[in-house]
Amino acid sequence: MDSFKALLIEECDGKVSSGFVRMDEGQLDAGTVTIKVAYSSINYKDALAATGAGKIIRRFPCVGGIDLSGTVIESGDARFNPGDQVIATSFDIGVAHHGGYAEVARVPGDWVVPLPAGLSLHDAMALGTAGFTAALAIVRMEENGLRPGKGPVIVTGATGGVGSLAVDMLARIGYHVVALTGKESEAEYLRSLGAAEVMLRQSLDLSKIRPLDRARWAGAVDNLGGDVLAWIASTMEQGGTIASIGLAASMSLNTTVAPFILRGVSLLGVDSGYIREPYRRGVWQRLAGDLRPPHLAAMARRIPFDDLPSTFADYVAGKAKGRVVVEIAGG
Repeated sequence: MDSFKALLIEECDGKVSSGFVRMDEGQLDAGTVTIKVAYSSINYKDALAATGAGKIIRRFPCVGGIDLSGTVIESGDARFNPGDQVIATSFDIGVAHHGGYAEVARVPGDWVVPLPAGLSLHDAMALGTAGFTAALAIVRMEENGLRPGKGPVIVTGATGGVGSLAVDMLARIGYHVVALTGKESEAEYLRSLGAAEVMLRQSLDLSKIRPLDRARWAGAVDNLGGDVLAWIASTMEQGGTIASIGLAASMSLNTTVAPFILRGVSLLGVDSGYIREPYRRGVWQRLAGDLRPPHLAAMARRIPFDDLPSTFADYVAGKAKGRVVVEIAGG
């Protein structure tokens, strides 16, 4: 391939912009595995990066896209051979290393995972970083003792990519899932994914969060941060577990130590960006097995590469739902 198409994010006079360009392999970053990209996906982080709405990009110019799946073209890593189908997500991809919004990508071998049996390249991107993060949160909570019989699990930001997938996965493996959302119109969508209850964020009085409130949750997957996370902490059951995975509402957390020392609540930070092998591969194996979301096809839609820039605004405005797979070359 003499040249290939890519969505390049640049900065000029402090203003961030993105657009399609032609690149060649000589412009790619260093790495041991070169991949023909079949699919990528859109995450909230991708939209913030491409529009400049968030300070995500750490090096300009940079090809966007923190996720990719495709086929190995060339490899200097003995673990991978030309023709292998692979996934690459997280680490510096799409923020400080050219990412998945290009027809060709080159990354270090340690960032690459073999496509697990049972997943297609398309399915892998319907999951993407969102699915990996949701699964990692569940695995971490299980390691901390969470089981379906212990009580309900609340998922905040439930209509987003991570939230939708978390609801679907948790329901599949037997949890009573309560979906918290600010979008009343999406209640039936959340129930279709397996939510046993849907709670509206507008019903919460976040101006009066008690150090300890009525105990309600054995587990929580929080995408929001801020006052919602503080309220969750105050309403956890004895020995409850919270997986903190996002900051869509706020980076701040104004709470007390009461839930942690009087109820033994655990607050687990879930960093999907730098989890390495063999843990990373193990989570992807779970995604191809018992944690595979049964409604993945229903919550994901596919768009052509050319339509990518026009989709970012909905994410920045908080209007996105489910998952969007970007068809780069297909496969």
